[in-house]
Amino acid sequence: MAHFSGEEEAMLQAMLRQLFQSVKEKITGAPSLECAEEILLHLEETDENFHNYEFVKYLRQYICNTLGSMIEEEMEKWTSDQNQGEEFGYDTVVQHVTKRTQESKEYKEMIHSLKNIMMIVVESMINKFEEDEIRSQERQKKIQKEKSSSYCTDNCSDSDSSFNQSYKFCQGKLQLILDQLDPGQPKEVRYEALQTLCSAPPSDVLNCENWTTLCEKLTVYLSDPDPVFSDRILKFYAQTFTLSPLHMTKEIYTSLAKYLELYFLSRENNIPTLSTGIDISNPNVTHLLKKIRLLNEYQKEAPSFWIRHPEKYMEEIVESTLSLLSVKHDQSHLVSQKILDPIYFLALVDTKAVWFKKWMHAYYSRTTVLRLLEKKYKSLITTAVQQCVQYFELCETMKGDEVLGHSKSCGIKQKTFYYSGQELQYIYFIHSLSLLGRLLIYTQGRKLFPIKLKTRKDSVSLTDLLVLFTQLIYRSPACPKMTSPGHLEDYSPASMATEVLCILCDQKECAIECLYNNTVIEALLQPIHNLMKGTKAAPNCSETALIHIAHILARIASVEEGLTLLLYGENMNSSEEKSPTGAHLIAQFSKKLLDEDISIFSGSEMFPVVKGAFTSVCRQIYGTCEGLQVLIPYSLHESIAKAWKKTSLLSERIPTPVEGSDSISLVSQESQNIMAWEENLLDDLLNFAATPKGLLLLQRTGAINECVTFMFNRYAKKLQISRHKKFGYGVLVTQVASTAAGAIALQNSGFINALITELWANLECGRDDVRVTHPRSTPVDPIDQSCQKSFLALVNLLSYPAVFELVGNQSLPNKTEYSLREVPTSIIDIIDRLIILNSEAKIRSLFNYEQSHIFGLRLLSVVCCDLDTLLLLEAQYQVSEILLNAQEENTLETSESHREFIIDSLSVERNHVLVRINLIGGPMERILPPRLLEKGDEPYPWPMFSSYPLPNCYLSDCVTRSTDLKQDNDLGKLLLHFKMSDKQTAWIENCRRQFCKIMKAKPDIISGSGHPWWLRW
Repeated sequence: MAHFSGEEEAMLQAMLRQLFQSVKEKITGAPSLECAEEILLHLEETDENFHNYEFVKYLRQYICNTLGSMIEEEMEKWTSDQNQGEEFGYDTVVQHVTKRTQESKEYKEMIHSLKNIMMIVVESMINKFEEDEIRSQERQKKIQKEKSSSYCTDNCSDSDSSFNQSYKFCQGKLQLILDQLDPGQPKEVRYEALQTLCSAPPSDVLNCENWTTLCEKLTVYLSDPDPVFSDRILKFYAQTFTLSPLHMTKEIYTSLAKYLELYFLSRENNIPTLSTGIDISNPNVTHLLKKIRLLNEYQKEAPSFWIRHPEKYMEEIVESTLSLLSVKHDQSHLVSQKILDPIYFLALVDTKAVWFKKWMHAYYSRTTVLRLLEKKYKSLITTAVQQCVQYFELCETMKGDEVLGHSKSCGIKQKTFYYSGQELQYIYFIHSLSLLGRLLIYTQGRKLFPIKLKTRKDSVSLTDLLVLFTQLIYRSPACPKMTSPGHLEDYSPASMATEVLCILCDQKECAIECLYNNTVIEALLQPIHNLMKGTKAAPNCSETALIHIAHILARIASVEEGLTLLLYGENMNSSEEKSPTGAHLIAQFSKKLLDEDISIFSGSEMFPVVKGAFTSVCRQIYGTCEGLQVLIPYSLHESIAKAWKKTSLLSERIPTPVEGSDSISLVSQESQNIMAWEENLLDDLLNFAATPKGLLLLQRTGAINECVTFMFNRYAKKLQISRHKKFGYGVLVTQVASTAAGAIALQNSGFINALITELWANLECGRDDVRVTHPRSTPVDPIDQSCQKSFLALVNLLSYPAVFELVGNQSLPNKTEYSLREVPTSIIDIIDRLIILNSEAKIRSLFNYEQSHIFGLRLLSVVCCDLDTLLLLEAQYQVSEILLNAQEENTLETSESHREFIIDSLSVERNHVLVRINLIGGPMERILPPRLLEKGDEPYPWPMFSSYPLPNCYLSDCVTRSTDLKQDNDLGKLLLHFKMSDKQTAWIENCRRQFCKIMKAKPDIISGSGHPWWLRW
């Protein structure tokens, strides 16, 4: 304190002023003093320039000078203490040193000294600030003597803090601003008043009594001819939307919406017409679009917070919006002279109706929107449907070039400042299409249909609207590529209609009600019908349109209800003969595409994409048993295999690009396209393995090895599976491994090797030495969570055909020594290292002997549920004998004639496996001992054994009772000892017939060991 000079005080004041100036906006926007304190406390988290402030640098240097040496000594002491023990992480050291520093005497003295210094500096700044405030008030009184009564007095605030007084926006000041905003005041005075209003905290402004009057005046002043003045009002509105609570922003929003509604209804305003279009460079249009955009930005933000407020606030916002959008001008004059309605301008700033999507997302707001649409503003939906119908009729009646000109705004031209009437109509069509697509998702939205139009006799039903959307895909013109490289939005009619239909497909209830009917499916398949007949698909149908149709059909086929519709039609139980169902037509068309029997698209760059899209639809169908049964007559597997072999040959013939040649990029692009098409065909072939019969067809193509290799490459990359695929590659691995050919293909592809390597890395160790910062936790479960995925993969892999191919007629290595880094690579190695541990060398080679052996025993327990696999392992490796020997070795001599089994996790697991593989049957025929110990004096009451026979307690009571009562009758004894030549068999045939007859009628009365004799004969 003695060394604190006046220069240092002035320097600290300058530092604090810099800090306060930088955070002024954040503090003034805070609704309370507590919030302002919170902002300052968390300034380091929110301000990227925090460490560049001079005051922060001063504090850092002050701490370093005071505590720096102590911190260094503490770190050196801590490091030396830990050199002999286990290493600690960086975070642990920091926590320790920080704790010791805060508890030190030096730290407490530093805090006390710093607090005293800052109190002196802050008190000096407050005194100076009060003096400046008094001078400023006196200066204002001299300037505004005639209005001195309107000024704030010193006691206008109920707070004694001069800090709060400086930020309080008083009632008198707001009245002064109202007077200064009057149009009769000079321009400079009005600008300054509006600037003062914008810089004031919105919460203080909106809490004043004159706020309602100010809001009304601001709404009127929005029409001020001075663009700068109008823009500053919009700036105040935007600031209010950002910083104020909903009940305040609601008033601003509704007033702005009401102003725009009156603006469009007034005939005095020069609103553009369809014939003149919209010139964005026009100042009047620019200001109008700014107001619409501000309204739209709030529409998109409001749903994120209005649920926290009373419902009436949200209702007022929704109703004022719908009221504005429902404004319609007199339609008595020609369409070309029609004055543009507000919906056109909203569509211009929010073409895809994002605002409506957000309003319909939550039930809280959706119910209000749908209720108001049904009761008061159904005309908004009617005009949207009318716009879609008009555009479709335009596509039907006008020539392609004319329609293309009408819809050329599907690509956004660079530096566009003018929108023609046709472009505005098209933008409104896209907005209507997006709005209707979102509306149809919800049940209450679908209840608004049918819609009655003035231009049509019949009402537009849901089915009619969906058919219209579908026909837009292939009857509307393809848009040219007019977008800039950075603009990725596609506003073409086909793309927008496809996007809407795909969203509807993803909503099950909506899809069943709207899409899954013959009318819509026939509309989707109409271009395919035409192409199959040899005619043109549609006037404007292109390869892109067919790809869109295929995407929709694939989504329909990925759902059970949609697949049933494609396979059997809407009336699947009807016996009437009709045209082929959708699945048959898709299969025929796909086969023609694959065989290249359709000449209309030959040579097109998009032709492979079209083939791939429709093959993907077929993949969704033949990926199920029912679908495969329907598509078998078309031999799609042969066509796909043929196309793959042809593509594979093409990929081998691609010339190697020469450095410096102009053809490098062309050759590279061509090779990428061919490789992508080749992988697509392999994936299509691989998906035949989803069903047993499909797997047989895949084997017949001779491409199973290539398909499995492709699957492994994709599986190794851990690529995310598409949401429309019914299952991932794990299911296909299980299916493929169920056959001998599939198991060999899996082994040749490297899949089994990779699977076992990954298992060993989790269970024991990896191939490489990796520094372990944090050691793995000790496993608690028999199979650790890190190994569960590998365990399930092995279980799914090891069906009997796979076990026979991978293990059959192969002996175990049984090495005399195993390296600790020797990683298994095959199933034989897993059996040798984890299951049959019959030597000390195998046990010593395991880092985690108990956990790894339990893993192997659990795997054996599951695999041996297949009797064929059990017999194979028993015949080749005598598994039971090895387990019995292990149990024998796990005993403890209690006396010369008595030995007791040591109960541990391995002996309990072995006991369970021995009972499972030696007693065949279900729960009514055998009792499997549990793997867990019980509480009490006898934790494991089940008897262990190391030789045969098994204890009777593992046989169920019904089996034991039937064995004891089983007595051969005289006929059974006679048949067993009676020997008959092959020539005297006539009586045996008669007896067999009688035996079968009695077996069917009264099976319980026949018993004895003569049964096998009858069956054998």
